[in-house]
Amino acid sequence: MHLKNRVSIVTGAGAGIGRAIATRFCCEGSKVVVAEINETSGQETVDLIGSQGGTAIFQQTDTSQSESIQAMIERTVSEFGGIDILVNNAAVFVFRSIEETGADEWAKVLGVNVIGYANMIKTALPHLKKSKDAAIVNLASTSSFIAQPDFVPYNTSKGAVAQLTRCLAMDLAKYDIRVNAVCPGAIYTQATERHMDHLGMEDYAAGRDLFGQDAPMQRMGEPSEIANGVLFLASDEASFITGEHLVIDGGATID
Repeated sequence: MHLKNRVSIVTGAGAGIGRAIATRFCCEGSKVVVAEINETSGQETVDLIGSQGGTAIFQQTDTSQSESIQAMIERTVSEFGGIDILVNNAAVFVFRSIEETGADEWAKVLGVNVIGYANMIKTALPHLKKSKDAAIVNLASTSSFIAQPDFVPYNTSKGAVAQLTRCLAMDLAKYDIRVNAVCPGAIYTQATERHMDHLGMEDYAAGRDLFGQDAPMQRMGEPSEIANGVLFLASDEASFITGEHLVIDGGATID
């Protein structure tokens, strides 16, 4: 029970990596707020956690909107009395070349993936300062530090998340708030399937094999494997770690 009696917020917890994090946190004793824009998938996560004996609530949250974030934070404190852990996981995936990316797409990807993270932290900060176990974990990516063809908007946003993490680790250390990031490589989720659809790949199994070829381990990762890393950084096991970027990619970026 690495997170016993702690209160955690996980954004984008309706599916994939976010759902894996939320369910794992509850198994480790945390009460979890599922902050998700999609009501159906968010409630499904809460129901799943409940079936496993955990405690969670769903709050519909658009992390690109300050008012929505504020409402979620207020409900969290009202229901659970405080905030100990914030996991910024919600993201939009815009894969385009610079020529193909319009102003609206730039606003969308930066509004959720960067400004949304920053506003979540800013709004939760007064409550995190009161916690004796405060930790922030941002979901960055291997796309934070490698170049990929026609990934300009997404990679730009994830590069910003990496730097946001470093800067906040420095600024918030005086409050004993640790700020770290997890950088997943190729992880198989519903978002992966949508990307395969975008590429015109009809055979998901073949796509899964193809996307896993870059890793020495010769496979894609699972959401639960990312949740393990997030749990470590959020727990007391990482009590002297801040400003770190934990890469979980099966060795794909080892060189």
